[in-house]
Amino acid sequence: MKKEDLSALFWSLSQFGPGLEALARKSKLEPSSLPVPHPPGSLAALDNESAGFGALNDGALNQWIESAATWLGVEAEPSAMPYEGLEQLLENAGPAVLQVPGKGPLRFLFLLPRTLFPRGRGRIMVLAPDLRTVPLRIDTARALLCSALEETVASEADRLLSEAGIPDARRRAARAALLLERLRTKEVGGCWLLRPSPGADFWSQAKRLHLPRRLGALLVAFAAEYFLLIISWWLIGRAALSGHLDYGWLFAWALILLTVVPFRFWGTWLQGVLAVNGGTIFKQRLLFGALRLKPEEIRHKGVGQFLGEVMESEAVELLALNVGFQALTAAIELIAAEFVLSQGVGRGLELILLPSWLALTLLMGARYFRRRQRWTESRLSMTNDLTERMVGHRTRLAQEARQHWHDDEDEDLERYLERSKTMDGAAALLMALAPRGWLLLGMLGLTGAFVASQGLNITLAISLGGILLAYRAFKRLSLGLISLADAIISWQQVAPLFQAAGRTQLQGSPAIALTPAAPNDDNGNQAVMEAHDLVFRYQDRGEPVLKGCSLTIRRGDRLLLEGSSGGGKSTLASLLVGLRVPQSGLLLLHGLDRQTLGDEGWRQRVVSAPQFHENHVLTETFAFNLLMGRRWPPHEEDMMEASAICRELGLEPLLNKMPAGMLQMVGETGWQLSHGERSRVYIARALLQRAEVVIFDESFAALDPENVKLALDCVLRRARTLLVVAHP
Repeated sequence: MKKEDLSALFWSLSQFGPGLEALARKSKLEPSSLPVPHPPGSLAALDNESAGFGALNDGALNQWIESAATWLGVEAEPSAMPYEGLEQLLENAGPAVLQVPGKGPLRFLFLLPRTLFPRGRGRIMVLAPDLRTVPLRIDTARALLCSALEETVASEADRLLSEAGIPDARRRAARAALLLERLRTKEVGGCWLLRPSPGADFWSQAKRLHLPRRLGALLVAFAAEYFLLIISWWLIGRAALSGHLDYGWLFAWALILLTVVPFRFWGTWLQGVLAVNGGTIFKQRLLFGALRLKPEEIRHKGVGQFLGEVMESEAVELLALNVGFQALTAAIELIAAEFVLSQGVGRGLELILLPSWLALTLLMGARYFRRRQRWTESRLSMTNDLTERMVGHRTRLAQEARQHWHDDEDEDLERYLERSKTMDGAAALLMALAPRGWLLLGMLGLTGAFVASQGLNITLAISLGGILLAYRAFKRLSLGLISLADAIISWQQVAPLFQAAGRTQLQGSPAIALTPAAPNDDNGNQAVMEAHDLVFRYQDRGEPVLKGCSLTIRRGDRLLLEGSSGGGKSTLASLLVGLRVPQSGLLLLHGLDRQTLGDEGWRQRVVSAPQFHENHVLTETFAFNLLMGRRWPPHEEDMMEASAICRELGLEPLLNKMPAGMLQMVGETGWQLSHGERSRVYIARALLQRAEVVIFDESFAALDPENVKLALDCVLRRARTLLVVAHP
C-alpha cells in the first residue's frame, strides 16, 4: 500500500465508538448493540494539532477506552507496546486497538485477530474506517508506529553513522541496530487488547474457542476407535472359530488395529485441548464472580471457608473433565455392548439384564453420593475451623487454657473418620460390585444357551465378547459415578461464584462515568451528594437498619457522623460509596443516579476507607497497597504523590527502615505493619484516589493523639469533601 493511502486505515477519536463496536463484531466477541457515546469534552485537548507524542500516556484516554469497551460488554486491557519485539506483538495481539503516535489529531489502527483472518507470512489484517479488512505488511505497520519515537534520536544516530564512516550498503542495518540499542526499553504508544468479558455467557465463550465442535470431534474419535476395535476382534474371532485362520486374516486384523492409532492420538489431543481451554474460561469466570459478590454474601464467611471454596474450584475443574471423558467412554462402550449382545445367543435375556444392572449401578452411585456429601461437609467444616484457629492462634495462646485447645478438634476428627469409613465402603461396593457382579450375572445368563448349544459356536462367542465389553464399560462407569458425585458436591460450593459472574452491573455512559465533574468555584455551596428517604435492611433481618434517612453533602463540607454501635453508620457509608443499594429512596451524585453514572463511575467519585476489620493489606509491595485504587503500574507522579502523603501521615520513618522502601513487600508474608501503620495506609489509599467525596469509617480509632493530628491535617488538606464516621 502506498504511503499516501495509509491514512485511509486510521480511525479518529470521533469515529472510535462505532469502530470499536465494528472491531468487536468482526472479531466474534458478540458486543452489545448499544451505541458508544461520543468522547467527553475532557478528551478534546488530546484530539487537536498540539496533541503529540506526550499525549500517549494520558490517563483520561485510557479510562475512556476501557469504559467504552465495558459499555459494549467486552474488555479492553491496556498492554505495553515495546519498541523491541513489536513485530511479535503485531503478529499475535489481535483483536487490538493501537494508537499511532505523531503530531496532530489522535489516530488509531484496529488490528483483527489472526485466527479469524489468516494472512500470509509477514502480514497483518486491519479494519479500515469503511469496514474493509485490509492486509498490511508488518514492517509497514512498524514504521507507522515507531516513526515518532525514532525521530527523537534519529538525528543523533545519523550523525554517529556519518562520523563513523559506515558505508551506504551497511548504513540501513547499522542504523536499525543503533536505534534498537537506544530505544530498546521505550514504549511506542498505547495498545489495548480486546477480549470477551469473563462474565459473558459461558456457552458463548466455549463456542468462541470452538469447544463444542471439538467435543463433537472427540465423540467421533472415541466412537470410531471402539468401532474399529469391535471389527478387529470380530474378524479374528470369526476366522479362528470357523477354522480358516491364516496370515491374510492376521494381516487384516493387524491393519485395523493400526488404524486405531491415529484415532487414539486425535482423541488424546482433543481431550487435552478441551481440558486447557475449558479450564481457562472456568477459572476466569470464578475469579470474576468472586469480585462481584455482594458484601452480605462474603462478610459472614471466614478465611477457612474461602480456602475451602478455592480447593473445591480446583476439584470441579479436574473432576468435571474426568467425569465427561469417563461418561463419554462408558456410554460408547455400553452402546457397543448392547449392539454386540443383540447379535449373540440369548438375546432377550441379555438385553433385559444389561439395563437392569445399569439401573442398580446408578442406585449404588446415588448411595455413594449421599455419603460423600456428608463427608465433604465434615471436611470443609474442619478446614474452616483449623484455618480460623491458625489465624487466631495468638488469641488462643493468651486466653484459652492449654488443656482445652483440641477438645473440639478431637470431636470433629472422630466424626470425620466415621464418615470416611462409610464413604469408602460405598465407593468400594460400587467399584467392586458393579463390574464383577455384571460379569457373574452375564455368565449365568449364558449358561442355558451354552448347554443347549452343546459346545462353542460363533453366536455364543459374540455374546461372551459383549459381556466382556459391558464389564469394561461398568468399570469405567463406576469410576465415572464417583467422579460425578465429587464434581456435583464441589460444584455446590463454587456455584455462587460462577453465577455471580453473570450478574449485570450498572454501566454508565463512558462520556459521563469516567469524567470527573469540574469544581465550581463560583458556587461553593453546591450539593455534591443528596440522599432522600433511604431505606435499607439486611436479608436476615426484618426491621430496616436505615429508615427515612436523608442527607445533603455540599462541596467542601467536613462532616462528622457520630452514633452508637449498631446504629447504621457504617451501613449508610456503604450506601453512599456504592457498596450496597438501598431498597427504596433516592441517592444522587451531582444530580445523577447510579443508573446514569454506572457502578464504576460512582465508585471513582466516592471512595471510602472501611472499618479496620473490612480493610486489608495485601501481600504485595508497599506502593501497590497505596496505589491499588488508582492505577497500576504507576507513573512517576503517582509514586511522588504517594511518597508525599506518607510523609504527611508520619510514615516516613517506616519507609526509611524498609530495605526496598516503597517497593518493599508487605502483608502476612512480608514486612509486618502495626495496627496504626495499617490504618494510615488505608487513609493514604483513599486519598490517593483523588475522589470528590472521601468517607473514613473509624479510620482514626487506632491512632495515638500525635498521629491523629498528623492524619487529620493531611486529610483536611487533601480531601475535597469529607465525611468521617466515628463513635461519640
